[in-house]
Amino acid sequence: MGAYILRRLLQALVMIFFVATFVAFLVHLIPGDPAYVILGENNATPERVTAVRKQLGLDRSLAVQYVDWLTDVVQGDLGNSLISKRPIALDLGKRLPRTLELTIASVVLAVLAGIPAGVVAASYRNRLPDLLVSTLALVGVSAPVFVIGTLLLLVFGVKLELLPATGYVGFTDDPIAHLQRLILPAATLAILMAAIVLRMTRSSLLEVLGEDYVRTARAKGLSQRVVLYGHALRNALVPVVTVIGVQMGSLLGGSVLVEFIFNWPGVSTYLITGINQRDYPVVQAVVLVIATLFILVNLVTDLAYALIDPRIRYG
Repeated sequence: MGAYILRRLLQALVMIFFVATFVAFLVHLIPGDPAYVILGENNATPERVTAVRKQLGLDRSLAVQYVDWLTDVVQGDLGNSLISKRPIALDLGKRLPRTLELTIASVVLAVLAGIPAGVVAASYRNRLPDLLVSTLALVGVSAPVFVIGTLLLLVFGVKLELLPATGYVGFTDDPIAHLQRLILPAATLAILMAAIVLRMTRSSLLEVLGEDYVRTARAKGLSQRVVLYGHALRNALVPVVTVIGVQMGSLLGGSVLVEFIFNWPGVSTYLITGINQRDYPVVQAVVLVIATLFILVNLVTDLAYALIDPRIRYG
């Protein structure tokens, strides 16, 4: 197990390096110039633009800028924003926990809803409960996130006024208000993920229920409940865990629309602001952090296989 973890960590470092390199060069292909953003259209004379670019170090070659940036990152320095001049690590330190909180809350809701619903669908295959649950899953997979978020906002936030529509309140400032504002964005992300988890749970469980050892357990006279939860479900969870890990990694970088709709000040909105302002260091730092988290989530997912299925061993 130790050798496997070390090998995966080395692979992760290589992947992070390639992601950092790709983003560092790709971000400069975005049309526009941060010097124009800083100066404004009315004050952006050629002389002033040249002076600002020199001050920011943008007059150097991309290779030199990349080497300097990568050297700072290796030393733990993500640099400063070209626009606000603030340390990027400081802003990420505030925004990243908000995105992680939103992601974790969404995953918890999706798992609590998706796995039991998938078990019900598999237990009542081709009967009314299965048809109802599968239909709901199809709607959840098909509906875009911005449609789900907008509907939840309008119904529960505006029409019924059961929950705050938008905004953010720190947990330390008001825990209840914070949790109230977390429910709608977390539910929006959870609906899609729950539908995917439901369908995978149903499919995997139906496959396992057809195995010989399950038929043997039934032949011994064991109840359906014991067969389902004591023998089949645990083995059926391996592909489900894979889906959960992939979806969790996707939520880290895919919550842009949800954070925008509900005015949740997380990493995604920070990334969009950086792109709009041509703030290269911000874009590079955010993508690097999200890629790192995504890779670590996949590693944890792989290690979870051994806990679920004792037959799996890593060498």
